[in-house]
Formats: sequence, C-alpha cells, structure tokens
Amino acid sequence: MRVFVTGASGWIGTAVTDELLAHDHDVVGLARSHESAAALTARGITAHRGDLDDPDGLARAAADADGVVHLAFKHDFTDYAGAGRSEHAAVSRMLDALEHTGRPFLLASGLAGAGDGPLTEDDPSPFSGADSMRGGSENLALAAAGRGIRPVALRFSPTVHGMRDHGFTARLAAIAAERGAAGYVGDGSTRWAAVHRCDAARLVRLALEKAPAGSRVHAVGETGVPSHDIAAALGARLGLPTVAVDPADAEAHFGWLAAFWGRDVTASNDRTRELLGWEPTGPTLLEDIAAGAYDL
Repeated sequence: MRVFVTGASGWIGTAVTDELLAHDHDVVGLARSHESAAALTARGITAHRGDLDDPDGLARAAADADGVVHLAFKHDFTDYAGAGRSEHAAVSRMLDALEHTGRPFLLASGLAGAGDGPLTEDDPSPFSGADSMRGGSENLALAAAGRGIRPVALRFSPTVHGMRDHGFTARLAAIAAERGAAGYVGDGSTRWAAVHRCDAARLVRLALEKAPAGSRVHAVGETGVPSHDIAAALGARLGLPTVAVDPADAEAHFGWLAAFWGRDVTASNDRTRELLGWEPTGPTLLEDIAAGAYDL
C-alpha cells in the first residue's frame, strides 16, 4: 500500500513510518523543509513538500495514495484555536480527495474531554466544528464513513513514551529540574493513560490494514498511571524530592502544562485489542523513566 503520512518525521511519525516500511508499505511523508525532506529520503521515504497550511497540496498527496495516516498537528499553544481551524481545513480537503475511493484515512486524536471515568472506544468525542478542540477533526473524519471512505480515529494516550521522548513527560522532567522538585497536582490521584512508542506504531499499522470504517482505536498500554507515581519516579531518577502542588498554584508552577497535568485522562483498550489483535508489549512509563528515558 502507498501511504501518505503527515508528521512522518515526528516522534510518533518516525516510529509509524519505520513500522510501515518494515511491513512492505511504500511511504510518502509530508516534509516542511529541505532538511526534513532529505532526512525522509535517506530513510527510504518519498518526500512530499508542504505543510498543514496548504490543504490543496495535502489533498493532492492524499489522492495519489492508497491510504492516509494524518499525525501532524500545529502544537502552537499561543494560538490553539488557529491551530484547530488549520486542522479542520486540512482534514476537510484530504477527505474530499478520498471520497468514494474506499481508502483508509487514519487521524490522530486524543483521549480528553469525553466525560468521567475511563474513556471507551464507544464514547464519541464531544468536539465538533472548526472552532472546537483540534478543529473537531475526529468527528469530521468519522462522519466521512458515509462518503465512501474508511476513516479511523487514532486516540493516543497523553504520554507516548520511550527513549528520547520530547513530549509531556519530558516537559515534566524539565520543570522538575527548573523547580528543584518533581511535582504533582493536589493529592496526586489524577491519572494519565500511557503507551510505549513502539506499541503505538504497531497499532497504527494494524488499524491501517484492517480497522473498519468509523472505528475509534485506543493507543493505550496502561489505562491510567497516577500522577503521584509519575512524579515520584521522575524525582527518584533525577535525584529530586517529590512535592504536592496546590491546584491554585498549578499554572504558576507548571505553566501551560498545568491544563493537562492536573486532569484525569484515562481510557480502556479492551475493544482495540479485540478488534486488531493488538497486545502492548513495550516497557511501562515508570520503567522507561527508571531506565533514563527522561534524563536531562
């Protein structure tokens, strides 16, 4: 299968493209720069120059592919609403290009916002429209199942961990070093779902190959790791004390990350494992921390 992958050179995208190549798929990767294009080419990936603000170019690349894995997102927290509108426009045009083809369109999404308790694959996203979180792209994509497309929502855990991860957990480690202590919010009972990067990549490949139209699949290896335990593991590895941060002081202590770190974001993976025959086998988040994945 010839697969167009946005975010092909990112943290998750690099693992996904390696997984696709290892299983004999041809990969076309979105490249925003000459340097990114050269790096993709060196890995055996065909580079497509462009970015998320060029929806027509994305549509052309989608039309030329047998399937699309859309992993890129403009993580600009200074204009998150604008990033959502760009996402909505990009997804809309790629879906238009795939209409009536029966081809897969896999879209990176998240686990936040769908009520209390562990999120299940049956729980819909509450976000719709260009001005909602991530441009309402999950619901936009899944609605295309009625247009002769095979859309699949890839719901990633808030931490997709592994060696050299530079995401949320890496930011927590950096804040701990800056503050001289590894902190958690309140009593530390809030939890984050977690998945190892290699497990996430394998899930994406399996979903591309066989997930039915309209599926929601959960890239979740651990349903929920308590924030106290994450902070304690970071503190132990970095040689720092672990401290509780009052919720009223969370933004001052953690900055923009406070909006995510103080939330309970948990999810099951039962339906995903059954649907795809997927079993997480990688290290846990705490094992990765103990092994030095977040050393500074």
